[in-house]
Amino acid sequence: MDENILKWLFDIKTSIGEIESYFENSKFVFEDYKSNVMLKRAVERDIEIIGEATNRIIKLEPNYINLISESKSIVSLRNQVIHAYDNISDEKIWAILINHLPILKIEIESLLNPYL
Repeated sequence: MDENILKWLFDIKTSIGEIESYFENSKFVFEDYKSNVMLKRAVERDIEIIGEATNRIIKLEPNYINLISESKSIVSLRNQVIHAYDNISDEKIWAILINHLPILKIEIESLLNPYL
């Protein structure tokens, strides 16, 4: 595997782990997320990193579009968080955290498994 891709996959893994760590005490409670501006900004920053790393991966090696199932949506979300920050709802981010982040975590760990 290309060293850059490996680094970016680790960046994604790290950002997923950071998001999970933000909820260690509250176990993913939407009200805790919605009422905590610092928590929302931290999650959004990790989403930006995940999206940027995914974008770099698929630009360097397009076949990763098939290995990271929602890669185009991940990049699109990154762009929305950065460029259309005023149109991102707490509910949308929350749905991604609950429904899509666990799947992404499994895919990234599978890709990294030979290197761990």
